[in-house]
Amino acid sequence: EGLDVLKMSQRDLQMMRRKTVSMIFQDPTAALNPVFKVGDQIGDIINYNQLALGNKISKEDIHEKTVQVLKEVQMPDPERIMNSYPIQLSGGMRQRICIAMALVSATNLLIADEPGTNLDVTIQDQVLRLLGDLVRDRGTSIILISHALGAVKGLVDRVYVMYAGSMVEAAKTEDLFNDPLHPYTKALFDAVPKLTGGGISLGIPGRIPNYLSPPTGCRFNPRCPHAKPECREKSPPFYPVGDGHEVACYLYGGR
Repeated sequence: EGLDVLKMSQRDLQMMRRKTVSMIFQDPTAALNPVFKVGDQIGDIINYNQLALGNKISKEDIHEKTVQVLKEVQMPDPERIMNSYPIQLSGGMRQRICIAMALVSATNLLIADEPGTNLDVTIQDQVLRLLGDLVRDRGTSIILISHALGAVKGLVDRVYVMYAGSMVEAAKTEDLFNDPLHPYTKALFDAVPKLTGGGISLGIPGRIPNYLSPPTGCRFNPRCPHAKPECREKSPPFYPVGDGHEVACYLYGGR
């Protein structure tokens, strides 16, 4: 919408969060309050949002909306779930609850921080598929923060690759997976275990940098096989290499 959140007042920022932006955290156990029932936690968000808009909402309407959003995330027996405490539910069900709570507020943007990290592979796939379906059905934008390349490929239209807190490559999803260019992006793809073809995954040499005192210049330079003196002296700018494809690497400065 072209809004600069850094310049917004606290009141406007809170209103934006209530109406347009919501977040799903990676650990549903930590995100949910263990001493309140699921229905109460979702109902509080519904009530809070309505009060912020100057509206009053009855307990019956809160109950109805809670059941509706639980059905939307494909929770079986919503009435039972509403009367359950988080500890009584599985990890996958708790994550669905967190998605439901986020959907209560989000109409424009959903931020999902590693939504499947603490789940087994099968449940993770179910949750990510559900998330993708909900985003498409609602017409909601999503920012997916993830190290799972499969999830990234299946859910988003555009990818921003980051290393040590610094963005190194940006491209359409298909372009990035077909032609990764930054040395870190290439190394990241090479590190994925190969299931066919007889190849082996390759680890990235070196150590993860100290985030409190990162390397000067390109932050990947201590581990990069193509590092040059200029890489250690100054952070490279983004160089356009294709339609919407940009790389922060001096290797592409002459294109």
